[in-house]
Amino acid sequence: MDTIADKKDKKTGLGSIRIADEVVSIIAGLAATEIEGVDGMSGGLVGGIAEMLGRKNFSKGVKVEVGEQEAAVDLYLIVKYGARIPDIALLVQENVKKAIEMMTGLHVVEINIHVQGVGFPPEEKEEREEVVRVR
Repeated sequence: MDTIADKKDKKTGLGSIRIADEVVSIIAGLAATEIEGVDGMSGGLVGGIAEMLGRKNFSKGVKVEVGEQEAAVDLYLIVKYGARIPDIALLVQENVKKAIEMMTGLHVVEINIHVQGVGFPPEEKEEREEVVRVR
């Protein structure tokens, strides 16, 4: 009995099916950010430039290696201040594995979490009386 993963790169009666690495990256990035306690993904300079140009990069902070039947994922996260990092990391691993396996049929062999920073809530600015320096 063939599984979806076995058919991933095989020719069927209608043609072949190939899932791009970028697709797996996007699935992993979206699944990771669904978890409460993840403040965002940590990308490099390229991700920041794409966001400045108005394009949201859903694969930012995600590195994947995709074979014919398996995938390995590295996620670079920013967690919210106060969140318990080991718990968040485990939830992210479980959610990403479930999403990739369900949507692509690939077997996920490992998901490595790299916590790159801590996100703080925006500070509320106190309204201060402006001191007039010049009259």
